[in-house]
Amino acid sequence: MSDPREGLTVTHRRYIPYSHAHYAGDLVDGAYVLGLFGDAATELCIRSDGDEGLFASYSDVQFRAPVRAGDVLETTAVLTRAGTRSRVMDFEARVVCRGRPDKGGSAAEVLPDPVVAVTATGTVVVTAPGS
Repeated sequence: MSDPREGLTVTHRRYIPYSHAHYAGDLVDGAYVLGLFGDAATELCIRSDGDEGLFASYSDVQFRAPVRAGDVLETTAVLTRAGTRSRVMDFEARVVCRGRPDKGGSAAEVLPDPVVAVTATGTVVVTAPGS
């Protein structure tokens, strides 16, 4: 029998400022996106258990497309398995808007189709399950 919390989903959106560019071409390092996954996981644990939880591990992290300063990322966490204290989540970060400095200093566009940039699975442990 599955836990009724399984399937619970949280989505965050964040603009990536140019101050976070780390590499040539205004690329942002992958750890930045993992931090966003952590933020979504925290909210998911609060909603599912009334506890912020602590990350235990990431697995199967896939960097599929570049993330650049000037992007707007939509980050989603889905609770896929709830154990006694562990919570397994699937994560996806999609670029939904992108800066277009080639068209002007502040130009940007909404992408017609979001670009999946990063996916991962993570395990979080809650210290006050079901509170």
